[in-house]
Amino acid sequence: MKNPFIYGKIASGNSFIDREQEQQRLSANINSGINSILISPRRLGKSSLVFRVSQTLSRKQSEFRFCFIDLFNIRSEAEFYSVLAREVLRVAYPKWKERLEALGRFFRHISPRITISSAPAEEFSLSFDWNEIQRSPDEILNLPETVSKKLNVKIVVCVDEFQNIAFFDDPLAFQKKLRSNWQKHNLANYCLYGSKQHMMTELFESKSMPFYKFGDIIFLEKIPKKYWRAFIVSAFGRTGKIINHEAASNIALTVENHPYFVQQFAHTVWNLTNHKCSDELIANALEQLLLQNTILFQRETDSLTNSQVNFLRAICNNVSNLSSVETINRYKLGTSANVSRLKKSLVKKEIIEINGNKFEFTDPLFKIWFAREFLNI
Repeated sequence: MKNPFIYGKIASGNSFIDREQEQQRLSANINSGINSILISPRRLGKSSLVFRVSQTLSRKQSEFRFCFIDLFNIRSEAEFYSVLAREVLRVAYPKWKERLEALGRFFRHISPRITISSAPAEEFSLSFDWNEIQRSPDEILNLPETVSKKLNVKIVVCVDEFQNIAFFDDPLAFQKKLRSNWQKHNLANYCLYGSKQHMMTELFESKSMPFYKFGDIIFLEKIPKKYWRAFIVSAFGRTGKIINHEAASNIALTVENHPYFVQQFAHTVWNLTNHKCSDELIANALEQLLLQNTILFQRETDSLTNSQVNFLRAICNNVSNLSSVETINRYKLGTSANVSRLKKSLVKKEIIEINGNKFEFTDPLFKIWFAREFLNI
């Protein structure tokens, strides 16, 4: 029997849970031609949400063509242009002969180089002369709108890890070029999201940045316990195993309702359960996960200064006023200015995240491990 709990990949079908309001909002934006920006900490399901909406809209309205681009390994402006052009042409023209014709039709000042694979899927790659791109970048940046008009379709460009454009040479100039072209598009639509919350927030909420007010910013929250409880009980039941509502709630609460970690924890519990889940099995599953991650957690902690470790101790103890004199003295944090530096450094390292006025561990399993090692909990 296949394990019903999915983590580390796109959640689809029965593995996708809740997000009804976010689905409606994102769908409404796309239907209305409003650009969308998804901001949240890592692993909260941004990619799964976008994919879910793309499937739903594509089934209902054939004019939508969803183009998915992942900038995880893209670290230059030249690479970005090649990937954007390739993926737009891929979703617009299913046959390589059509793509060849499109290249001649849409690129007047740039001479693209195309490589076509002999594989059945007809994979192809594009590359451009950088000097030509610098003279006419608009031909590529406007390609989603140009193709949409030509085919009478609506291309939706979905860009994951969008914050990586900050690593390009002269990123500010590049962002200005993107914004100046994309903001004029009426048929093409853009959905931008990434895993580094602090960088995404800076890109889209800072008034000094080109992408300020580019579209509707959607902040993803953790999924409430009530949805996880029903989801876990149902998934166990579909696969011939039993878990009660209290145990299912315990799984979700242990990892603070975080989508990735709830799925991972439930996946491990399901593997250990032959027929009926018990509290002992849940405890064993947690120990198994902590043991699997111990080396990683130790390496993470070894890279921290004593002040950073002390700051994490305070967060573990749910200290609300981290800058108070009492907290600074109790946890040996130095000065209030140093506390500010500690916050920024740990957010940048993605060990903690800001949730409203609170600081939380990005990884709830790391929090459990850290509390055991440094607070004797």
